[in-house]
Amino acid sequence: MSTPFPVKSALPESLIQPLDQANQNLLSHVHPPDWSNPVGNGRYDLCVLGAGTAGLVSAVAAASLGARVALIEKSLFGGDCLNAGCVPSKALLRSAKLIGELRNAKALGVDTDGSTVNFGRIMERMRLRRSDLGQHDSVSRLVNLGVDVFLGEAEFTGRSTVQVKNQSLHFRRAIIATGSRPRIPEIPGLTETRYLTNKNLFWLTDLPRRLLVLGAGPVGCEMAQAFARFGSHVTVLDLAEQVLPREDRDAAALIQRQLSADGVQFKLNAAIQKVVHHGAEIQVHFQQSGISKEACGDQFLIAGGREPNIESLNLKVAGVVHGESGVVVNDQLRTTNRRIYAAGDVCSTFRFTHVADAMARVAIQNALFYGRKKVSTLVIPSCTYTDPEIAHVGLNSEEASARGHRVESLTVPLAEVDRAVLDEMTDGFVRVHHENGRLLGCTIVATHANEMIGEATYAISQHGTLSDISNTIHPYPTQIEALRKAGDAYRRSLITPRLKRWLRRYFVWSRRW
Repeated sequence: MSTPFPVKSALPESLIQPLDQANQNLLSHVHPPDWSNPVGNGRYDLCVLGAGTAGLVSAVAAASLGARVALIEKSLFGGDCLNAGCVPSKALLRSAKLIGELRNAKALGVDTDGSTVNFGRIMERMRLRRSDLGQHDSVSRLVNLGVDVFLGEAEFTGRSTVQVKNQSLHFRRAIIATGSRPRIPEIPGLTETRYLTNKNLFWLTDLPRRLLVLGAGPVGCEMAQAFARFGSHVTVLDLAEQVLPREDRDAAALIQRQLSADGVQFKLNAAIQKVVHHGAEIQVHFQQSGISKEACGDQFLIAGGREPNIESLNLKVAGVVHGESGVVVNDQLRTTNRRIYAAGDVCSTFRFTHVADAMARVAIQNALFYGRKKVSTLVIPSCTYTDPEIAHVGLNSEEASARGHRVESLTVPLAEVDRAVLDEMTDGFVRVHHENGRLLGCTIVATHANEMIGEATYAISQHGTLSDISNTIHPYPTQIEALRKAGDAYRRSLITPRLKRWLRRYFVWSRRW
């Protein structure tokens, strides 16, 4: 029986569960229970609202440069990434990946007597590793760097003042980095039903026998595959026609095939009608092609997007314009108040930790040093950590064509890459989009796609070409050779029939000497 959770109107006030030793250690780092706020006297060079990735990077950078910095966080230092996102999810995915490897052992000539999945130990390991990493995002680390740390809810009281626990802090510049939270859809019956989001998914201590997942995006697919490999019967529902709707269609189809092989059932083109809670069972009623259907489970994970955390900030008093997608910023990340900037999920449609980090670096330069660094110049890779992984950067062929590029595409199947063949990992590909050799975009589906995408990201950011990649020595045998093979294929395409005829005449002539 899986751990029950209250309905939306009565979510527990505790910051994290269960309160075992690992989580208590984590809290000692990211929200010390005995913490007392300092007295904020004088004017701060920078006041940062939110201690997730963007806020921590901003505060650390400014303090390292000698600025007087205040950092305000109402919940957990490290934000979603450390506590309810990247860190715990990737810990679970590592265990799930091992299960997948064991299932493929016979293909590698290794006989196993099967594997027993201990979900409790998997979750315990996740909590321990998260606690280990918590020290990097800890309150004590920031204090040791000279940052004034305030725990509590922040609220602007003017264009250059913010209040936290009855203290008024004055600032020369501020950065809003309050992040985002799960978007909860308006579905009849949902508010009366217990459900999971990324906030409390990692509180589970018992494996759900049946798990329903609303959303076939990255989070939904990652967790669906993991829990299916752990032993849950997983059903994923989405209104979209394909899983991972923002990804290359061939890449998404490959991932869907793999997840289906792992036991995940997909209900796509599914319009959710209502949710009904009967005792321990959750029923999701939906329509497909006009036919009414239902899916049943013991737990219901909502993985359908994010929305910004801005409601309690009193942005109107600060003169900061905002909308449904978050705080409105210009290309330098400045808000409508020239003293206030924003970074990360609260103002970006690219809700990744690495993007929050990069945006914070832009914001801090522009805020403190009157910089003109533009966020539009960032080349942003996107990563999905299923098995195999998907990574892409830059434009796809449709986007490139819409922008007026004369785009061409090249695909190298992993079946043509020696290392992938040796590893029994040939289900994937590298696909590049280019204009006259200049790299415009790249999609990789491979076991280590998210490690491989960095080379393509660097090439695009430096206006590199496929010839540059072809000329770069890649170690053999590696899966990244697929990108070099794409470069080689482009160079071969330059050898036209006319050039071949000329070369044949040249070699006939050269043999005379």
